Amino acid sequence: MSRYYLAVDLGTGNSRVALASSDGTIMDMRSFTNTYYRDERYEDAQYFLPGEWEETILRGCRELCGAHPEIHVSAVSAAGARQSIVLLDRSGKAFYGLPNIDNRGRAYMGEVPDQEEIYRISGKWVTEDFAAAKLLGFRKLYPEQYRRIDKITSLSEWIAQIFTGRIVIEPSQACETQLYDIGAREWSEKVCGCYGFDMAILPELCSAGMKAGPVLPKYRRLLGMTEDAVFVIGGADTQIALRQTDIGVGDIAVVSGTTSPVVTLMKEQFYDPLQRVWTDANLGGQTYQIEMNPGVTGLNYQRICSMLAGDLEYEALEEAYSKKTAFRCTASFSSLLFYERKGLRRGGFFMRSPLDSAVDRTDFLWSVLGDIACSIYEQYTNLRALTGNRSDCVLGCGGGFQSRTLCQMLSDLTGSKLHLRAGFDQATVQGLTQVCNECLGEANILTQQPKIVYRPREGQLIHQYYPEWLENRNKAN
Repeated sequence: MSRYYLAVDLGTGNSRVALASSDGTIMDMRSFTNTYYRDERYEDAQYFLPGEWEETILRGCRELCGAHPEIHVSAVSAAGARQSIVLLDRSGKAFYGLPNIDNRGRAYMGEVPDQEEIYRISGKWVTEDFAAAKLLGFRKLYPEQYRRIDKITSLSEWIAQIFTGRIVIEPSQACETQLYDIGAREWSEKVCGCYGFDMAILPELCSAGMKAGPVLPKYRRLLGMTEDAVFVIGGADTQIALRQTDIGVGDIAVVSGTTSPVVTLMKEQFYDPLQRVWTDANLGGQTYQIEMNPGVTGLNYQRICSMLAGDLEYEALEEAYSKKTAFRCTASFSSLLFYERKGLRRGGFFMRSPLDSAVDRTDFLWSVLGDIACSIYEQYTNLRALTGNRSDCVLGCGGGFQSRTLCQMLSDLTGSKLHLRAGFDQATVQGLTQVCNECLGEANILTQQPKIVYRPREGQLIHQYYPEWLENRNKAN
């Protein structure tokens, strides 16, 4: 007999709530667009109002449970975008949200001392990307509001606080604050001192798969849940999605989404004195996730499809790509040279002049897929060289791999098989389902999912594309 779970997945642009069974079946889902506001007191600052998001999330939960009254939910879990935090006051009210797209700390990074030591402890560069920088920027211009903070937590564990009243954080999210010592597996007094933060605002650590507590009675009644319903700790969205691939130490995997993290797992803490990688805590903090990332990738493809091919079905595009025997342009829209700690600020389409009369919209679309594949391959090559990990295949998950063309491009470039498990396009929900199963003693769904395998080929169009893409990308930057 199956159990049923509510899985909350808070992304950057969009979020969703899914109703899933313990066998991995997604019964139903509600999605919504995240609302942000700009703060003009900074050069580049955005925030969200937790109360608005909470109302939307709970409405999605009510709609799902109301649409399936025969189902009684046993557990709730959540995954959240990394580098995003919620600020809570002494009453437990979440009063301000600092998302990953907020860069209010950028102007103050030069004030932070001991930056090499911070990288050694936290595994992260001192940049505006992480929660520590956002909090520093917030304190600079809003000292009264800053003093209101009693605790901070991540997006995923904020959902735990809503459903249980308990404030905790998973190590995979704690490391994204830059205030966590990944080697000691505890909050870092040294890094907090560098930023000038009181450690009292940092919540208790709680590992993925642990029970945060029973769901509060008001939500059990509202949602028709079982009497013993619990909240199961999830964690950072990348690590939860990778759970769906069943990644192990030494494996290399790619999450293809808005961005495309390329990661490998290591048993021991990894330190690169040249700071060419991020070292993240994996779920539970017991292993280490070494990451390179080409930055924005999948979002570029979504936007170009919306602009140029809104009238074409997905299958029609894939069919057109399969017939390509030549490329007429290259594209460069990925945003990071990660291993050089360098942002790519210039991009576009590159082609010979005058404009070839044979160029059509599918040439532009194919070239953007090529840009994604080449950008991932570049990170993959550097990550393998740096860590020495040599897995015989690449593991993949994320909605970007719905494109068969992208899958084959990546397999061809890497010269390795690309393995996807069924459900890869909903990897975060599947990962949360597995975390709930492990907590409640249900079967491992990962061993039951069939694999989809792409095998590498030689002498393909993407092999011709790569050197020209690289030359054009580098000239532009």
